[in-house]
Amino acid sequence: MSEEQRPVRPAGGRLPEEGEAFVEALWLQARGFMESRALLSAIELDVFTAVGAGGTAAEIARRLGADERGTSYLLHHLAAARFLVKERDTFRSTPWTARFLAADSPECIRNGMLHTVHLWDRWSRLTASVRSGAPAPQEQRDEEATETFIAAMHRNASSRAPHLVRATGIDGVRRMLDVGGGSGAYSIAFAQAGPVLHAELLDLEDVVPIAQRHIDAAGLAGRVTTRIGDLRTDAFGGGYDLVLLSAVCHMLGPDEVRDLIRRAGGCLASGGRVVVQDHVLQADKTGPRPGTLFALNMLVNTAAGGNYSEDEYRAWMVAAGLDEVRQVSLPGPTALMIGRRGEKP
Repeated sequence: MSEEQRPVRPAGGRLPEEGEAFVEALWLQARGFMESRALLSAIELDVFTAVGAGGTAAEIARRLGADERGTSYLLHHLAAARFLVKERDTFRSTPWTARFLAADSPECIRNGMLHTVHLWDRWSRLTASVRSGAPAPQEQRDEEATETFIAAMHRNASSRAPHLVRATGIDGVRRMLDVGGGSGAYSIAFAQAGPVLHAELLDLEDVVPIAQRHIDAAGLAGRVTTRIGDLRTDAFGGGYDLVLLSAVCHMLGPDEVRDLIRRAGGCLASGGRVVVQDHVLQADKTGPRPGTLFALNMLVNTAAGGNYSEDEYRAWMVAAGLDEVRQVSLPGPTALMIGRRGEKP
């Protein structure tokens, strides 16, 4: 921190030790966006693909079609951050960046990370959203934005799916509805865990073909089917043993979530369950911290979305005629809320 950036000390003295530590931490967090923006620009420019087997700043700049000075500054920072290594005048990828961020790697996750690049402009308008309560202005989502969004969700869902399946259990589950199922990662995981389980995925018209690609690649086209629909308005059908609402409630306002859970509960067979996976806040909504931060993400991205507490989910499930309502912890920032449909008279 430069001297002009440091806070003014009391006359003739220093801040108390605790105050000094607080101010230092404050500056670090306030400027954290710089590290983030440098990495996001590298991803947006596809630097790690351009680095390839190695090259000087001038060579890499030519591959990128970018300015040599600007490229040099970015490459040197990426080396300082240990995303690249520099040997004499040559920059090379690390084994990890070559594996996960170069386009010629089968494990490349750049497409998914581009979703975070797309969030940058919206988050830069957070102040205006707090003042107005309205989301940041955004262009209509095009095919590329849909692909990057679903790619990001697929990576997250694929890593979390085994934990969700184990925590939920599949005993007695023969028919499952995956509402807003995105890439199909959860439907695929449930079908793989239960040989007699048939999953149906419902999502929007531009998402379903992406899900179908993942389903076909998993060899499950016979047991995981897709249906185009809008989770806000469409009827779900009936006779399901499990309805999964994963990472969809946060997109909706409270009245919409209440209605969604009501409709999900209404399409269950006797003994069936509604399972919500999402950030679940504590009663006063001051934590967990990832959930409070993600609520701000919903502020800048949606008209009414947010994160909700265990008490709110419990009340909505009970109002939908569900009982045995419970919260189940998962590894990571989200949790499950599960409610069961009792035996019908």
